[in-house]
This record gives sequence, structure tokens and C-alpha cells, in this order.
Amino acid sequence: MKHYYLTLIISFFIVQLNAQTELSATVIDSTSQQTIPFASITLNKSFGVISNNEGYFIMHLRNTLTKNDSIEISCLGYETKNMPALNFKDSIIQLQPKTFELNEVVVTKEQLTADEIIEKVKEGLASNYDTDYVKSTLFFRESNFTNVDTKKIDLKKSTIPEFNQGLIDSILMALPSKSDQYTEILTTKYSNHKIDDSYKLEVLKASELYDKKNEITFESFEERLTNIIKNNVKPDSYFKIKSGLFGTKEEMDSTLFEDNEAKEAKALIEEEKKKEQNRKNNFLKWRKNQIRNLENASIIYEDPSLNFLEKSKKYRFTLEDFAFLNNNYVYKISFAPKGSADYKGTLYINPQDYAIERLDFENVKTIKSFKLLGLMFQSHIHNGSFIYNKNSENKYVLSYAEQTIGNRFGVKRPLKIIEKNKNTKGRRKQNEVSGDLNFQMTVIQKNELVVFENNVISKTEFDAFKEAAKVTPTYLPSYDPEFWKGYNVIEPNKAIKEFKSIE
Repeated sequence: MKHYYLTLIISFFIVQLNAQTELSATVIDSTSQQTIPFASITLNKSFGVISNNEGYFIMHLRNTLTKNDSIEISCLGYETKNMPALNFKDSIIQLQPKTFELNEVVVTKEQLTADEIIEKVKEGLASNYDTDYVKSTLFFRESNFTNVDTKKIDLKKSTIPEFNQGLIDSILMALPSKSDQYTEILTTKYSNHKIDDSYKLEVLKASELYDKKNEITFESFEERLTNIIKNNVKPDSYFKIKSGLFGTKEEMDSTLFEDNEAKEAKALIEEEKKKEQNRKNNFLKWRKNQIRNLENASIIYEDPSLNFLEKSKKYRFTLEDFAFLNNNYVYKISFAPKGSADYKGTLYINPQDYAIERLDFENVKTIKSFKLLGLMFQSHIHNGSFIYNKNSENKYVLSYAEQTIGNRFGVKRPLKIIEKNKNTKGRRKQNEVSGDLNFQMTVIQKNELVVFENNVISKTEFDAFKEAAKVTPTYLPSYDPEFWKGYNVIEPNKAIKEFKSIE
């Protein structure tokens, strides 16, 4: 009888173990005890996830685990760890740093310089990376952080006693100064990067996490300020903002806009306002462009925004040493501008086929800057990482991408508000308020993309898939841990988990 109960108990625990629906842990450095971001966690070398910037991951399982299933945890610079999936129960996984000396490692019979290695990388771009028709499952997250650095109106003239500097200051204080927004998408992608217009998404689930009452955009800021001003005008009156707040229409000689830089400065502000409308009005098209632009920023496609391979003569490449990545040694080559180029960073290159397996980069100077006619635009941050792994066809495909872009916008110009009365005969102008507007904000946008699966498909299968006419994301006023439960995603960081709209 005792043997019966013992067998029953053992069977119960085996069933519970086999019935696991997810695996989760935090990956840390065994020496420093620091968390390891961007670690790859794969099941049977075919399916996996990426740890977030806090080293944490959750892998949701499709099938019941068996004794033949194995988990592999790997990251640049660390010994790869393998373990049976059924034994996976630790909440902390420690990876051992991989250390070695340059002269102790022989990875190729050829003794090449850094520049010669880069030339071989360029020669292999067409053959090393997969650009055929593929079907991928991916997760995309955009994190948007907006800060109003300056919001100020210096009143110079007012014929309305109540409309004084004190009122102006209280109006500006009521406007939000900080806003965070997160967009998350789990989607199936059908694409061929060789061919234009061959990019389709099947959005499986999507959410937008932000505070509607605290949203900061050019349009929302202008609308809020306009509504507050309306509430301080007589019931039978209306007003006209003569120069506009953030618009570019002014009563001035049109020849001032003939200069190309002036036109571009004006267009940048209008383009930003247009982006805000497109983001709201066409979710699928806007997010599809974002995902594609992030992929196309990579060096493996034509006309990349990261041009240090295409314009390699503008950069200085240095073979630093070797690193350990995916159980292989790779060249570690740093690059920096020779003169006026924009970026610096590190390339990790496979010495067997000269494919880039990882790229880390950051800008070394302001990418673009304009300051004309009271309008200011500056692109001052551009950094990120791209990681590639081999697929079943022995081609390299993007497995993870992360990119941060920072822009500053500013408007510093005269502002005139004229009150008019609808019921007055003759001259309708009643009062006038004028001053100087100074508005500046910084927008930091971080995009993350993790690709869980890549499968080669035929053109027939690609053509057969039809996109949905419209996709509407789920609005979340605060973080909901149940929303992505059961789905493989990049786990949210602490900031996302703590996000909550202000009541």
C-alpha cells in the first residue's frame, strides 16, 4: 500500500513537471552578479526568446516537455550553458564569463588586417544573409518618452486686465511636462526585402499603454492651450492666433522660405505633426513602416541608414581581440570616424564566413540640426544593437534589434492673440494679447524587435496572404500582467510594470 501511495506521489510530480506551460528566470553574470540583457534562450535550438534589459525572460511552451528537450542560454562574452528542459527550475541562471588572450586563439589560417576583414564582410553580404520570401513570428515594442524642457510665454501687451502674466503662467503650469507611451505588437510577417511592396503583417495582438489625459504631442499641446484660452474669452467673442503656435504660416515675405535649409526646417515640424496623425489614424500601416525601417536600418540591406560598411573609407577599423558568441570565437572589430562620419561601435564577425553576427553602435555627434525662423530641430541620439543567428537554411537572419533615437524640437517666436466680437458692427477687434512663445521638447524613442521564428516560404504562399483592412490596438491605461500571458514577448521592464494613468 505504501508503494502505491509513493508511486502516486511521484507520478503527480512528474505530471506537474511535464505540464509546465512556461519557463522563466533572470540571467546574471556569475562573477559580477550583474544581470545580463539580450541573452538568447532557445528550446532545442529552434525556438527562443531574448532576456530584457533587466536580464529577465519568460518562455511560453507550445508542447509538453520531454526528457529529450534541452534549453540553451548564450550571450556574447559568456560560456554557453545547456540543460535538460525538465530540470529547468532555477529562478537565477548564472553564466560564466569567457576570457582568453588574443595570441592564444587561432580562428583562421589567414592573418588578415581589420580592413581586409571588412572587405570580406562586404563581399559576403549577398550570400550570408537571407532575403528570400520568409514568414516570421516577431514581437515589437516601441517606448516613447516625451519631456517638455521649456514652456514659456512672456507677455508684452494685454488689453484684457484678467489676461495677465499670472494667468498665462497658471495655464502653462496646467499643461503636462512629461509623457510616456508604450506600443506592443505580436505579429506574423510575410516579406522579401529584395522586392519593394513585399511586406505584410498579420497582427495577432497589439496594445497601446499610455495616459490619454497626459499625452504630449504638437497637436495635443496646441489644442489644450487653445481650449484654455477660449475659456478665458467673453461668451460672445472669438479669437484669432495670428502667427500660430507650432504652425509655419506667418504673415511674412514668402521669399524668406526660398532657402533650402529654411524649407527643411519648416518641413520637419510639419512632418512631426503629420506623423502624430498617421500613428493614430492608421495603426497597421504606421507600425509596419516602423518595423520595416528598423530592419532596414541594418547593414545587410541596400541603402542602410548605418553606412559604415557602405562608406567604410570614412571609418577607422581596429581588430581589438576575439570574443565568444554562440559557442564560436568571433573577430571583435571596433570602428570610429576618420573625420566627419557619424558613428562608432563594435562588430562581431564570424571568421569562417565573414558574416556579422552582432553589431553595437552609437552616434558620436549630432546627426542633423536646423535652427531657422524660430523653429529648431535636432537629432542628437542614435544608438542600438543588431543580433543575427543562422536559420535552417544556414543563412543569417535578424533575431534581435534595438534602436534608440532622440530628437529635440523647439519653437521660439512672437505670439499674438486677437479677440473679436461677433455682434459688434464695424471693427470687430476688441482686445489684443501679444508676447513671445518659447516651447521646446525632447522625444526619446526606443524600438525593440525580437524574431522568434523564420521560415522560408514560396511566392505563392506570400501572395495568398491578405492583410486585414484595419487593426485597432487595445488601449491600456495601466500595465496589465494578464494581457500577454501565454504569449512569447520581450518581458516588460520595471518602468512598464509600474506605469499607471493619473486619475
